Amino acid sequence: MNSVLVSLSGGLDSTTLLAHLIHFDFVPECVSFNYGSKHNKEEIEAAKKIAKYYNVNHTVIDLREAMSGFKSDLLLSGGVIPKGHYNDASMARTVVPGRNMIFTSILAGYAESNNIAYVALGIHQGDHHIYPDCRPDFFNALNHTVQLSTEGKVRLLAPFLHKSKADIVGEGLRLKVPYELTRTCYEGKEKACGTCGSCVERLEAFTLNGATDPIEYEN
Repeated sequence: MNSVLVSLSGGLDSTTLLAHLIHFDFVPECVSFNYGSKHNKEEIEAAKKIAKYYNVNHTVIDLREAMSGFKSDLLLSGGVIPKGHYNDASMARTVVPGRNMIFTSILAGYAESNNIAYVALGIHQGDHHIYPDCRPDFFNALNHTVQLSTEGKVRLLAPFLHKSKADIVGEGLRLKVPYELTRTCYEGKEKACGTCGSCVERLEAFTLNGATDPIEYEN
């Protein structure tokens, strides 16, 4: 069986990714990042619960100081989280410059150091419009770079790269993913807001699958 390091945010995509890899007999270990986002606290709490549910090792890496000078409304230092649909132009304000490149570099080094063959990312088609570090060209270039850096000892996986959020939820429902444990909202509140772009996209994905999202919302 292949070892894999999963970037686990505690959200819907990365949790379904974890379930997907387990289903295909990978042996996963999970890493989450505390990088100073408004929803980091809730994300990490969710990730811990999910890792416990699947009985996998879970490490949290603190990047708050390293990323303290970054500018994004997703960060605690930024402005108000935009409301509306995930594909709205205003969602570009939630881009954290270089985030996936930074995360993946650390994950690749961690994987090489611990003889883990693969690093898995939950990026998907729905992210392509807004986030440049989630697009196929970026992923392919980064995968090539990681393989050059590790002399082929580590490779990247992104099984949802060309799938929609609805596709991901559909697979998760089939795999009985514990979506009640996940956290997708960009607001750092006790309950998901239901109105930010991330919440709207999540709710839409469940609706398209004829299913009800099991988490509670403010709105």
